[in-house]
Amino acid sequence: MTDIYENSADNSARFVLGVVGENPLVCVGVNPSTAIPGKPDRTVSAVMGFASRNGFDSWGMLNLYPQRSTNPRGMHLTSASELKAENERHIAEFINGRQLTLLAAWGELIETRPYLSEMLKGIVSVTDASACEWVSIGDLLRSGHPRHPSRARHDWPLKSFDMRKYLRAIEV
Repeated sequence: MTDIYENSADNSARFVLGVVGENPLVCVGVNPSTAIPGKPDRTVSAVMGFASRNGFDSWGMLNLYPQRSTNPRGMHLTSASELKAENERHIAEFINGRQLTLLAAWGELIETRPYLSEMLKGIVSVTDASACEWVSIGDLLRSGHPRHPSRARHDWPLKSFDMRKYLRAIEV
C-alpha cells in the first residue's frame, strides 16, 4: 500500500490524503482540516474505520473544496477558480480511470458556502468518466444530504447513493 499526500506548497490546501491499495474507500468531504499522513483527524479516523469494517483494503480523502480550515465557516467566501481547477486535476489523476467506490460524506456542511454544490458538480463530471460508484453512510439526513462520517454511528451500513437524483434535488 502507498501513502499519498498532495497539498499546496504553502500547505494552505490539501487535495488528496490516504493510504491506497487495490480497493480503497474514497471519501469526498467538504474541506480538509488538520489531518496529515500518520496523524488523522476525527473525520479521517472515521473514514478509516468505515473502510476497514466494509471490506476495503485502504482509504482516500478528497474534498469539495481543498482549502484547509478547521471550521468550514473559515473557508473563502467566494471560491478561487485556480483551487477548483487544481482540485479537479488532482482528483482526476488520483482516480486515473479506476472504478472506485466514493463515499458522499459532506452532511449539511455543503450549505456552508454557495459555491460548494458547484464544486460537487465539477467533481462528479471527473468521477463519471470512470464510472465510479457513490455510497453514503446509513440513511440520508432529513435535509436529503449524505451523513458526515464523524457524525455517524460506526455500525451503520454503506448504502448506494443516487448522485444524479441528489444533484437534481440541490438544483446544481
